Amino acid sequence: MIQELLDLLMPRSCLVCGRRLGSQERHLCIWCASDAPLTYYWERPHNPMADSLNAILERWRQEGEPMQYSYASAYFFYHQENPYKLIPRALKYHRNLPAGRFFASKLGALMASRPHWADVDLVIPVPLHPLRKWRRGYNQAEVLAEAIAKEMGVRMDAKALKRVRRTGSQTRLDAESRLQNVLGVFRLRHPFQAKHILLVDDTFTTGSTLAACHQTLRSALGHSVRISVATLSVVQD
Repeated sequence: MIQELLDLLMPRSCLVCGRRLGSQERHLCIWCASDAPLTYYWERPHNPMADSLNAILERWRQEGEPMQYSYASAYFFYHQENPYKLIPRALKYHRNLPAGRFFASKLGALMASRPHWADVDLVIPVPLHPLRKWRRGYNQAEVLAEAIAKEMGVRMDAKALKRVRRTGSQTRLDAESRLQNVLGVFRLRHPFQAKHILLVDDTFTTGSTLAACHQTLRSALGHSVRISVATLSVVQD
């Protein structure tokens, strides 16, 4: 009843199609929710997103250096022609933090139900440069990481990593340029212990940013720690 009254005063609309939402609908109408392009990557230890990330890590691996396979999960596919791209954009550019928390919670609950995620004991968001965070007012990856960590019942450390160099937008860069753009960008803030770290960002495009964070953690923590990733969306070619 309260939600119905609020909807009369401040109507809510579907993030994807713009249709007015009913009192029982959250962020998406029932039609868009039923058609959401879910990845189901949380069910599969090996999937195309994880393979892409591990291919980058393999390129950086020194000869004879051991390597643990990094798991990867995303909630839905992102495509320029797909209106569901409006969901991560609503979080990143329009301060729709409730929507980010809502979908991240769904992903976190799904991951928590799968055995290969069961030993995750620390969630770390990809950091923004301090100036960019100050201008935006928040770090969208931190919003997602907090919700995922809560659903998985583990701690989140938003200060584990820092971005020491500001990088420009990577939107128009090819995969190789993205890799070069993020090398040496991240540093560890303080020592900590974990056995399976989950790195969180908003969107997985080429995996370069997450791979750079991964390498920073790997260099500091050694090879006994598994480092995996999760994002709200993953770009589909």
